[in-house]
Parts: sequence; C-alpha cells; structure tokens
Amino acid sequence: MDRSPVAITMPVEDGLPVGWLTDLVVDAEHAGIDAALVGEVAGPEVFATLGAMAARTERITLGSGIAAVYTRSPALTAMGFATLASLAPGRVVAGIGASSPIVVGRWHGVDFDRPLSTVREFIGLLRSALAGEKLHHDGPRFRSRGFRLDLPAATVPVWLGAINPRMLALAGEIADAVFMTWCPPSEAAPKREIVDAAAAGAGRDPGDVATVLSFWAYAGPDPERALERMRRQVLAYAMVPTHQPAFAGTFENLPEVADAWQRGHRARALSLVPDEAVLAQCALGPDMMDERIADYRAAGVDLPVVLLTGAHVGDDVGPQATVDALSHKVPPIGPRS
Repeated sequence: MDRSPVAITMPVEDGLPVGWLTDLVVDAEHAGIDAALVGEVAGPEVFATLGAMAARTERITLGSGIAAVYTRSPALTAMGFATLASLAPGRVVAGIGASSPIVVGRWHGVDFDRPLSTVREFIGLLRSALAGEKLHHDGPRFRSRGFRLDLPAATVPVWLGAINPRMLALAGEIADAVFMTWCPPSEAAPKREIVDAAAAGAGRDPGDVATVLSFWAYAGPDPERALERMRRQVLAYAMVPTHQPAFAGTFENLPEVADAWQRGHRARALSLVPDEAVLAQCALGPDMMDERIADYRAAGVDLPVVLLTGAHVGDDVGPQATVDALSHKVPPIGPRS
C-alpha cells in the first residue's frame, strides 16, 4: 500500500464548529494522515484551534496554513508556536505568509506594503525568538526591545506560503519548505526550479527545502453543488491582485472575467468561469483527488495537502467523506510502540 505522506487543511471558511473540526483531525490521525493544517481567514483563530487539536492528538503534525505576518507581531507569533510546541513537541510547523491586501488591509486595517521584505524580517525575528534569543531589533517594519520567550526553545519548521516568483525565491533562501497553493501539477516543477535556484544562490542545499502544495478537493455525495462552490472560490481568489497571476495559465478568459468583476458585474463574472479553470485547480470526486495527488507527487511535491471543502457553508458531510476517502489510501496508525 502506498505510504507517501498526505495532509489535509481544515475547511475554516465553512462555518463549522471548532469542536467538530477537532474531531475530524482526530479521525484523520487514526486514519494515518500525516498532517493537518488550519488556515486563518475570518473564522476560527488559528492558535486556539491548533491548541484544541494538539490536546486531542498524539502523532499527527499540526500547523498553520497560513498565519499572516502583518496581523501579529513576531514576538506574539513566537509565543503562539512555542505554546503549541510545548503541547505537541516535535509535531508543529509554522505556515507563514503575507496573506492578501483584502485580509490585511481591508479587514485588519494594516498597510499591506513591502510583502517580500516584511516576510523576510518577520521570519528572521520568529526564528530568533523560538531559539530562545533576546530580541533587540529596530527594523523597517518591526521593533522589539528585550523580548525573550519564557518557554523552552522550540524547533518549529517554517513553511513559507508562496505563489509568485519573488516569494518562491525567498522560500528557497530562508524557509524549511515552500508552501504552494493555486498551482496545477504542470506548474509545480517550474515553480520549484525558482526555489532551487534561490536556495543554491543563498549557499543552501535545495534538498533541504521541502515542497508542500495544497489544492481544494471534495469527495462527498453532492459533486454538482460542490463544483459550483469551487467555482465561486476560484473566482474569489483569482480576483485578488496578489493571487491573480497564479491563474493565468489555466484560466483562458481571465481578462474578460476580471473586467466583469471590476465593473461590479459579479454574477456575470461567475457565469464566465469555465469548468476547466475550476478543475485545473481543484479536484472533484475521489478518483480525481487520487489522480491529482499522484500527479503532484510525480511533479516532485513532497507533501500534497488536500484542502477540505463542503458543498455549501455548514456542510460537514463533504469534508468527512473526503477524509474517509483519503483514509483508504494510508494504513491506520497502529499501537504506540
């Protein structure tokens, strides 16, 4: 039986209770799924959610996917990850990224500027704080004088969320893994070449930087409704300026859709999104999900991540069915040795 690793991302945009999400991670751990990630959009707060999951699990890797660098200070973020590492030693990862102008600027009222230098500065401070060092920093974006964690130093790998070439290169320079999303299998290897070149240019072994890649998938009983949900998600993300280039290769009429969106014709924009553009980025049904995982592995992805989604907001059947479909691909975890 194939034992290549696979991970899931929680459906945090689906309005589901954190207790239910935690139960799902417990199921995933028992099924042998390797990692569970929690994004942060406008639903569950990431550290509280991961803490609940850490308290209920024993083996599965837990991480953020992603925590934005603008909405918390590096010191507070280090406190959060150190707390998780104390609860779940050796199985916490820090998914870090810039997020988007909508989340950062509109929702949190923080200037979304200089994302590349902000991410670089943030990760440097985060690593120093987690290593137990006292922070003395007065930088372009962050300042900290004398902060030191009152928890043991923690080794927490940093996965850098990256879509565009400059952030991909930064991942090669400073991250333990590049965390890609909205990336069809055909684009994974070319993007990885950017990471490898940057790693080598920074004097690193490119093999020290893993490739993690998430994609939306649904293996539940209502595929037609799920396809329409995915269409809305693809449209929403493709209209984010920082994300739009990721869709250019698979979304042939993207300029026409973007023009309708910018003119405020949202229903027309949605009607123009072709199935092909949706299914290039998302997987519908267990067979397509399995094929997509195999394609990503063939493209050199170390950890495919299935981003769970329901057929509609509040749907807990679809995500559970998708986890159940994945559980048939990995052997259950046996008794603790």
